[in-house]
Amino acid sequence: MKGLNIYSKKQYFRVILLISMLLFIIYVFYSYYYPFAILQFKTTHTKEQTCGELSSAGSSKGFWTIKSDGRLGNQMGEYATLYALAKLNGKQAYILQSMANYLSPIFRINLPTLDESVSENIHWIHYHLNDWMEDAYCHISGDYVKLTGYPCSWTFYHHIRKQILYEFTFHDYLIEHANMFLRSISKGQANVTYVAVHVRRGDYVEVMPEVWKGVVADKVYLEKAMSYFRKKYSNVVFVVTSEEMDWCKDNIDASKGDVHFSGDGQSSSPARDFSLLAHCNHTIMTIGTFGIWAAYLAGGETIYLSNYTLPDSPFLKVFKYEAAFLPEWIGIPADLSPVLTKKDLNTILK
Repeated sequence: MKGLNIYSKKQYFRVILLISMLLFIIYVFYSYYYPFAILQFKTTHTKEQTCGELSSAGSSKGFWTIKSDGRLGNQMGEYATLYALAKLNGKQAYILQSMANYLSPIFRINLPTLDESVSENIHWIHYHLNDWMEDAYCHISGDYVKLTGYPCSWTFYHHIRKQILYEFTFHDYLIEHANMFLRSISKGQANVTYVAVHVRRGDYVEVMPEVWKGVVADKVYLEKAMSYFRKKYSNVVFVVTSEEMDWCKDNIDASKGDVHFSGDGQSSSPARDFSLLAHCNHTIMTIGTFGIWAAYLAGGETIYLSNYTLPDSPFLKVFKYEAAFLPEWIGIPADLSPVLTKKDLNTILK
């Protein structure tokens, strides 16, 4: 009787093993020959979705793309939004050649590129996006959709953050450059806390007050932000990048020996600057999508300039602070006195 029990157990385990092997073979077969079916199942039945209800599986017919506009920060926002919304609606995403030309030299992006000759002969449905996620975007109809706008909000893609970070993996030459620079300024010290400082000025110096009733970051804001990190962390090193390094050198106090300007104080290439910022532990940003994305990739703590427009600014019709900056990021209110009038002051006081 005891021998019979042993024999039965052996048979039982053999059956389980055979079933397991059969299921594995089936999975490998479908993964190889029907990859989109598996991808679509994962796309449309996941807890990562942020909409009130799961979107329909969508048709496998056709594909989506997004209009390629703006510079690096805008291009990244457009790429990530296309990636997230196409995934959410069960569609294959393609990027235009112009976007590939901008991003592929910097990142190991994985979305396929749509040939221009093909794109020009497609009757696209143009779908405009606001700069924040809306429920309607979970159920966008159409097989050939071209998204438009300047989306750069975490509300579109933060639920798949790991996948977005994977898409924006830097090429080795940028990683090596960033690490080499950070090692050189650490001076052999251990446990250095690197804080990226991105100062966006350029056209914003005139556009913000003249068009958007707002301001750019000033000297006082940067001093407050740097003071926060100096008090919280020991052995802090600040890495400054900007398109106006002369202004930075005149307005950022480097007398303590903990401030280093990228490229010996000269404006560097956007790709190298961006990689350098993203490889730091924490971030001080001013305004603009370049700084937002650098902070998003870096992780850690982020300080940003908040409330940098007047309450009646037309900018607030296309921009929401809560959609641009993650809830855990720390905002320091801007000094709006340069653009305040007596009427504006009375409105604020009310």
